[in-house]
Amino acid sequence: MGDEPASAPTVFVIDDDADVREAAEGLLRSVGLRVETYPSTEAFAAAGRLDAPGCLLLDIRLRGRSGLAFLAQLREAGRDTPVVFMSGHVDVPMAVQAMKAGALDVLPKPVRPADLIEACNRALAEDVLRRRARAELDLIRRAEASLSEREREVMARIVSGESNRQAAAAMGLSEATVKAHRARVMAKMAAASLAQLIDAARRLRAE
Repeated sequence: MGDEPASAPTVFVIDDDADVREAAEGLLRSVGLRVETYPSTEAFAAAGRLDAPGCLLLDIRLRGRSGLAFLAQLREAGRDTPVVFMSGHVDVPMAVQAMKAGALDVLPKPVRPADLIEACNRALAEDVLRRRARAELDLIRRAEASLSEREREVMARIVSGESNRQAAAAMGLSEATVKAHRARVMAKMAAASLAQLIDAARRLRAE
């Protein structure tokens, strides 16, 4: 495990109880997961790993900055790292608050080993999906930025359901010119079909 790069997906265990950190690390490493442990959110932030791939296994009631406060800070900064909370004192209002704040799960201590492993694997898989979606959106943004103003207008009209003929009439262009613009739009957006172009436009609007 020590030879793995720092960019490998990692479970970041943050708990002010050394015994909990050690137990969680041993369990997760035993099933092949990469683990780093920290005694506080401040120590984790200071390590420069806020944007590293992986997930957080975080005590909800840490001394100093609480786990809930740290999750809120992450989301305010635009970070969507998956978070699994642990707590020895979980009540329903706190669990609801954690889930509304964006936590994937809230596990009561002592955590059953199978539940901990399942939650961390699910969180790691979620991080892969989120990172892939962000990378795809970045490609779509760059492609959209490469369009000319006329191409953007053609794209907007086509994805809204207008035919080439309707777009041509609205823009005062020939249908052949609109077709040419549409072909360039499809090529630049790497869209093999109208459905793919519509999906790309939807994702841009959803930002």
